[in-house]
Amino acid sequence: MTGVPPQPTLSDGELTLRPWRAEDIEVAHGLTDDEIVRWFDLDGVTPRDGLAAALDRWRRLYAEDRSLVTFVVELAGVSGPVGTVAVRRTSEGVGNITWSTFKPYRGRHVAQRAVQLLVVYAFGELGLERLQVEVDPENRASARVAIRSGFRREGLLRGGATLQGERRDLAIYGLRRDDPRADTVTGWTALMDSVLPKKRVIAHVVVRDTGGRVLLCKVSYKRDLELPGGVVEPDEDPATGALREMEEELGVSLPLLGVLAIDWLPRWEGWGDAIEILYDGGVHDPSFIDTLHPDGFEILGLAWYAADELTGLVSPLNQRRLPVILKSPTPLHHLRDGNPIT
Repeated sequence: MTGVPPQPTLSDGELTLRPWRAEDIEVAHGLTDDEIVRWFDLDGVTPRDGLAAALDRWRRLYAEDRSLVTFVVELAGVSGPVGTVAVRRTSEGVGNITWSTFKPYRGRHVAQRAVQLLVVYAFGELGLERLQVEVDPENRASARVAIRSGFRREGLLRGGATLQGERRDLAIYGLRRDDPRADTVTGWTALMDSVLPKKRVIAHVVVRDTGGRVLLCKVSYKRDLELPGGVVEPDEDPATGALREMEEELGVSLPLLGVLAIDWLPRWEGWGDAIEILYDGGVHDPSFIDTLHPDGFEILGLAWYAADELTGLVSPLNQRRLPVILKSPTPLHHLRDGNPIT
């Protein structure tokens, strides 16, 4: 034994986390159902003697260095355990939280309140600096508990776990001790930002000559000719992104005269969906092309092309929309995958 203090009992006045007792084994065994078996990747309901052995192991790990602290969850007015919650130290200053709620007590926010109590204990008495939760993306109930307990979604480990012998993805939710609380404006918006959809924004520039042709780039990373421009960086507005790309790729600072089209792009070839803005780069003398300086890395060459020359040279997307824009460059075109939205 080291100088580890006795495991405490935690309470919010109605819900209590307390150490396991021998008599909890019978109750927990009887309330284990298919959902618990599934998400904890068990072969089946753990035998009573297996649960007793596990309890001995949990107590030993607590007594040694508190690398694992597991609690029974009780609810005022209910006799016996209604669930379990635990934190396991996985590395210096980092802990992983797990929980289960027995079937008769689901839908009463037991897990959320138990996790919130455990978070305070883990950051306080255990001195952890980061907590995380690992959830199968299909386990939506547990994902909701993680979010409502203040954990931000941080990413997806593809094939990061096995479940019932099947290789599965694993969503990671994290909470740092110095994160703003979820009941503050900053904490809430950061939490929501971690789970709300994110779309790429693409800014391209349509540069035309006096003959009605469009400037297209021969690029190094694909066969199709492309408009100058590219993906907008984080914390960069789309117009600035378009200007930056023109400067980097063609060595020119070109005024933007407005927006010619806004297009929504569906998923394609491994890319997620995106919003694309096509800016008006103006009409120039054909000799304008001689003032441009392709970077030689992404942009290998430049040329003017008429609308009737695009077939087979550009992507199907640009083949649909560029002739429409070149024919009528004055109105703002609202597009869906290159097709006019009527």
